[in-house]
Amino acid sequence: MSIKVMLVDDQVLLRTGFRMVLAAQPDMEVVAEAGDGVEALEVLRFTSVDVVLMDVRMPKLDGVETTRRICSEPNPPKVLILTTFDLDEYAFSGLKAGASGFMLKDVPPGELLTAIRSVHSGDAVVAPSTTRRLLDRFAPMLPSSTKEPQHQQLARLTEREREVMILVAQGLSNGEIAARLVLSEATVKTHVGRILTKLDLRDRVQVVVLAYETGLVRAGGGQG
Repeated sequence: MSIKVMLVDDQVLLRTGFRMVLAAQPDMEVVAEAGDGVEALEVLRFTSVDVVLMDVRMPKLDGVETTRRICSEPNPPKVLILTTFDLDEYAFSGLKAGASGFMLKDVPPGELLTAIRSVHSGDAVVAPSTTRRLLDRFAPMLPSSTKEPQHQQLARLTEREREVMILVAQGLSNGEIAARLVLSEATVKTHVGRILTKLDLRDRVQVVVLAYETGLVRAGGGQG
């Protein structure tokens, strides 16, 4: 069964380019397009979609608010934010709004296709290196308190789970975390799963957001 994709971008040429790339894939189908958030919400009322490729800066209704409205609906499609270097702060807002990840608009076609498949399968797509770059760019927008976080949910974590959460929030992959803590990747994956369950989080994206919002990790990657 093909992955049903919707393209939401106010630039027709960009939509055309993405559509050509996706149309060449046997497991993907572009089933809808929209030039702004208002149109996207209207189309989604009548169209079954698996993954939405969402631009952030659009007329009428931007991608962040559109994402928030989409993700508040029952059984919503996955949303993959498309951003550019100078709009990275919108990506973070989009993740908070419920997006499953973000990619740069000039991403190589192969990476975009992999991201769509990953999001469709339930994974989050925020590459560790991109996460670090993103957080560094808008560090002033994030909490910078050095005080112990007061978020009650964090008390549910064991000391090891807390260590793993901090490293996830700093943008490290499971392999990098395993090397840092001298653990197997399987063990790290288990810890991440327990963190998601205990904190009622959807994926690694939400782990990053919560860690920064609570001050567990400071802007710039330091520990709170």
